[in-house]
Amino acid sequence: MNTKHQTEIISSIILALMISVSFAQEHHHHGDLQVIKPEPPKIFLDKSPRVVAYQLKRLDNQRLLMVERKETDPKYTPVYQAILTRPGMTTQFRLEAIAALSQLLNKNSTQVVMEAISGLETKTSEEVKTADQLIELLIQQPGQALTEMTDTFVASSHSSKEYERVAGFAALCAAKLGETCFAESSESTEQLSSLLSAFRYPIAQGIKDSLLEKIIATFDDSNDPGVRNAAITAMSYADAQPERRYEILVEAFEDKVLRDAAVNTLLTIPRQNRPETANQKLANLLVKYAEDTPAEDRTSNAFTNAMQLADQSLGKLDSSMAKDFRNRLDAVTVRMIRIRTVEEEMRYDVPHFAVQAGKPIQIILENHDLMPHNLVITQPGKLKTVAQSGLNAGPKGGSSGLAYVPDSEDVLHATDLVASDTQVRLTFDAPTEPGEYPYVCTFPQHWYRMYGVMVVVEDLDQWLSDPQEPANPIGNNRSFVKSWSVRDLEAEVDAGVRGRTDSIGARLFNEASCRGCHRLAGEGGVIGPDLSKVVAKWQGNRAELLREIFEPSHRVDEAYQMQKILTVDGQTLTGIRISEDKEKVVLMTNPEATEPISILQDDIEAMVPSAISMMPKALLDQYTKDEIFEIIAYIEASQQP
Repeated sequence: MNTKHQTEIISSIILALMISVSFAQEHHHHGDLQVIKPEPPKIFLDKSPRVVAYQLKRLDNQRLLMVERKETDPKYTPVYQAILTRPGMTTQFRLEAIAALSQLLNKNSTQVVMEAISGLETKTSEEVKTADQLIELLIQQPGQALTEMTDTFVASSHSSKEYERVAGFAALCAAKLGETCFAESSESTEQLSSLLSAFRYPIAQGIKDSLLEKIIATFDDSNDPGVRNAAITAMSYADAQPERRYEILVEAFEDKVLRDAAVNTLLTIPRQNRPETANQKLANLLVKYAEDTPAEDRTSNAFTNAMQLADQSLGKLDSSMAKDFRNRLDAVTVRMIRIRTVEEEMRYDVPHFAVQAGKPIQIILENHDLMPHNLVITQPGKLKTVAQSGLNAGPKGGSSGLAYVPDSEDVLHATDLVASDTQVRLTFDAPTEPGEYPYVCTFPQHWYRMYGVMVVVEDLDQWLSDPQEPANPIGNNRSFVKSWSVRDLEAEVDAGVRGRTDSIGARLFNEASCRGCHRLAGEGGVIGPDLSKVVAKWQGNRAELLREIFEPSHRVDEAYQMQKILTVDGQTLTGIRISEDKEKVVLMTNPEATEPISILQDDIEAMVPSAISMMPKALLDQYTKDEIFEIIAYIEASQQP
């Protein structure tokens, strides 16, 4: 690994996981280093709108949020508009801006959000993320508010701007006006594609399912490849009629123009809902596709996706037919396993997979998370040992030079740290000895959530015909309960915390690894906010306390907010901003470093704070409602003298 690559990877590490930072109101301290907040900027709001906009645009997000603002004075309108539409803002500040603009402009919140979307540029990935976030806020508006703006949304659906069209259609669908959507989209293929793109947003599942027939009809009736591909993708967001969708998509696979979209949507259909005849046909098509694909194209993402689908399809066939297909696949390609990181959840999307003993295999690790991750395969029963040794190996690693990978016989195979939005391929021969071989991210403190099992078997197709879930490699016997939201529990939480037992709450608190990151009653970790202060902040408002747990990126404490710096020479640095002045920015960019680094202001192209919290989502999705109430009660009781 070259030095530049190593520097860029290490610079991307989420350093706050190893850093103790305590903030006072104006001055903060990191060890012996004083952390100084920049001076509040002076903005002249009495100038022309163009001049005011120019002044605000020059501010980074931290300084923008330091600008004085009052929701009772119209001169602050541009400040709130900048906060609402600025990339990298957390939901907390966007909601504040919506409420203020609604009052200042005498408009309802739905109008405010729609006008903000209409004015957006979507030329960069950060601007697109902002548009996505605002569309999600738009469709979360009350149903009546959406219905009252039907004419506005219809007009937006005819806009020349793609995301304004998508927002208009998404809002119409959320308002249960799907018939209107499809009627208004009939003028052009551009409109129809925008309507179909709207289904990727979190519109109520019942609404999406109710419009499935319209989506299928659009797919059948259109001659435009773009529209047909968009319809195939839209089908992936429905839950209804999985067998019918599967059969339609198997037919679509035979069209080369539609093949990639068909594969992606077929992968979303539960395996138990894949009809036998259609599955057998697809398996045959996929094997022939692999045989017909030139060798140089067998590393593409499209081919990899198809091979994932082939692997699933073969698992549903009888063993003799599966073996025949497997032998044909083995003759042209190695078996591929794609593993993705789940954004904001610090976990792999594949909890286990099987391989045949001694056979070649290729693992594709895709990182879609903010922080870098790796994948290390260990000997059976050695996950914890390797993970803990990885901390000692540090960013320079062991003899292999791979970051946080120890020089140990317990390590079988490993990737380097994989930066955000990149991927790596790891090719090797599976062990010859059957067994359950864990894989894990060895970046410090990730191992307790980010792991899985590679099951090595004598007969792969026999195992796939009747797969058995392996034992949890860290002894966690919990299973998924529910993707909890604030709405699920807020009406019951006040009554739910009464009469709870401290010892039960303490056990669950520790089991959920809360104490490893958070301090409570003077004890615990320091890489997350002190829970005593969090509870005091939301005294009497347990719904917001639940939001801190279930939606950690809703509001991100400034003390724990990561900054991404792009330098003029193209390097990306990520870390906690310790201080800043006119000459330089001081950044902690390495968990092993004894001192921060300084970046000259002249060397900085852009500096953008992350709107994503370091705390993973879904931490309590394996816990019942009663257990969550036990944890809340324990946290609150720990604050009492």
